[in-house]
Amino acid sequence: MEAAIITIMALLFLSFVALGVFVTVKAVKATKRGVDRTLDQARRTVEDTTLRAKSFGQTGVAGELARLRLSLRTSMRATQEALQAGVGEDASLKESLDLFHRLSGHGLELDGDLKRLEREPDRAWVAGQLPELTERTERITGSADALRRAARDRALKFAEDDLSALSAQIDVEAGALRHWTDPENTASGTTSGAAAGSAPGPVTEAAAGWGHPAAGQSGHAGPGGGGEPSAITAPDPRRTAYPWEKSARPETTT
Repeated sequence: MEAAIITIMALLFLSFVALGVFVTVKAVKATKRGVDRTLDQARRTVEDTTLRAKSFGQTGVAGELARLRLSLRTSMRATQEALQAGVGEDASLKESLDLFHRLSGHGLELDGDLKRLEREPDRAWVAGQLPELTERTERITGSADALRRAARDRALKFAEDDLSALSAQIDVEAGALRHWTDPENTASGTTSGAAAGSAPGPVTEAAAGWGHPAAGQSGHAGPGGGGEPSAITAPDPRRTAYPWEKSARPETTT
């Protein structure tokens, strides 16, 4: 019995240790990803600032290469952010995001070529490569811009349709809230309706069959000729003369 308890305690201890190690590893990995993300963002910010300074401060081949890299990076980053932000609300953008990932491969390759050419000592040869590099940059940025603008137009269209439907519903609700009736007219209408309901109408034969006398018939032809219906009562046996009874002989006073 004691050995079983010790074994269970050892298993629990090992389970807690393994769980602690697992949580620690996950936390370290998450921290590392956060640090890497921060470093990448800082590196991109520094590179963009440097390229922007070169494109405005330098002329010739170096300035043109910086301008091409800056244009490429700006267009690709804006398109990536737009698609990633919209794919959560519109599942149709998933295919567009897949196409952008394929386009990003060409963009990264072009950015690497431009970065290597910045360190190329033969400026004349680099100047000869600029037309082809400019064309590649324009093709990639044009495709990225087309995806980004199409995604934004789609989002704006959906927002406009939703706003139009919401405006129509609000107009209907506003019209329903403004549909009221004058209290005086309502009171007079109620009074006239009650008077009309209390006025006696002609009683048909069908109604007479359900307890009402038919038109032109009275409920009971009484002595006064009144129209009040007679109650349903059993006949008095003392007042009923049967044929086998003898007439009562009058009593004499003598």
